[in-house]
Amino acid sequence: MGKIYRCSMYDLVMRLPLLVWALFAAMRQSMGVALIMKKPEDFGYMMHLTMRLSSIAFLLLIAVVVIARIRPSAKACGLEPRIAALAGSFLTYVIVLFPCRELSLSLEVTSTLLILVGTLGAVIALSQLGRSFSVMAESRRLVTSGPYRFVRHPLYLTEGIAIIGLCIQYISLWTALVVALQIAFQ
Repeated sequence: MGKIYRCSMYDLVMRLPLLVWALFAAMRQSMGVALIMKKPEDFGYMMHLTMRLSSIAFLLLIAVVVIARIRPSAKACGLEPRIAALAGSFLTYVIVLFPCRELSLSLEVTSTLLILVGTLGAVIALSQLGRSFSVMAESRRLVTSGPYRFVRHPLYLTEGIAIIGLCIQYISLWTALVVALQIAFQ
């Protein structure tokens, strides 16, 4: 009984940093929504609001799957696979700490569409992956249905689409460097 309790506590503690980061980033984006709501305008306003809300949905999706996943049946050994997995998956989320850029309507539409397509694709991939979701190199169960029939890592693909949309909102040399580092780690 004590060993099971220690294992479940360890698993819970290991989930906390990712959960806290995803929630922090979503709250940071929510602050931007509060500012937008103070000055409603026309179609551009609606696109900007949709852009922010889609970013928040994507970040909250990450938080949900971190909570719901099952315990792994096998894990990669060593520190390097863990660092690479974390950096490859979550490094780009520091982008929300950079200043948000004023965008033209066409760039806001593009950003919003990319985030929405990426988020929708991630929801579909995660619904097939279910509780087998993992950030680290861990074995839970093999999934070969849905988008996993056609693409080996549809979640990476859809996350990449959403990240491009997110980067448009914060575009700078620094954000490009962060994305390049994230790709290198993946």
